[in-house]
Amino acid sequence: MTKKPVIAIDGFSSTGKSSISKIIAKTLGLIHMDTGALYRGITYFALQNCINEDRSINIDKLISSLPDIDLQFQNVDGELQLFLNGNNIDREIRFPQVSDNVSPVAKEAEVRNFLLKTQRDIAEKGGVIMDGRDIGTVVLPDADYKFFMTASQDERARRRFLELELAGEKTDIETVKQNLMSRDKIDSEREVSPLKQADDAILIDNTTINKEETIELILSYIKKF
Repeated sequence: MTKKPVIAIDGFSSTGKSSISKIIAKTLGLIHMDTGALYRGITYFALQNCINEDRSINIDKLISSLPDIDLQFQNVDGELQLFLNGNNIDREIRFPQVSDNVSPVAKEAEVRNFLLKTQRDIAEKGGVIMDGRDIGTVVLPDADYKFFMTASQDERARRRFLELELAGEKTDIETVKQNLMSRDKIDSEREVSPLKQADDAILIDNTTINKEETIELILSYIKKF
């Protein structure tokens, strides 16, 4: 039997990486792993346990607390959800406070090294689609397929704003756009594993195409197995 492929999907936030990866995983019978959720999980832990008096995250305390963090994906009604030390935090990691703090946490080398082994262990057996910001460049450089997703900042801000509105979060589109621009800058300029397109990744710009069309486009590149 042919080993199922390993697929890496990187790209900017609010391009639909995770939701699109989930559907492709279901279509192809692969395991989907949202690596961004892992970084959000560590950020959520930091916000609960490693806060300075000014409400900023104490990075030194977080790094020394990494051995106390157990992050696992568990199957809940057919969907992988994130658990932190035995508690389901899949909903909490999407809150704006986590989004606002995840990039500074994710740029720390110790945090990235802590999560690297987890991600590679899962991918080793094949049959995995993994999305994030450095999957094709650092985590899984030998992936069978690599894609890099992008869309215009205005379109991404619009999508994120609608997402937050649906979740009942009160904000405005300009604040959302500024947050996206800030995350883009931090993620692209960080010294450790910056967000960038792998040389052999296929660029997918979905500014003007919807989710279904994006999925169809990605699937058109993947050979039957």
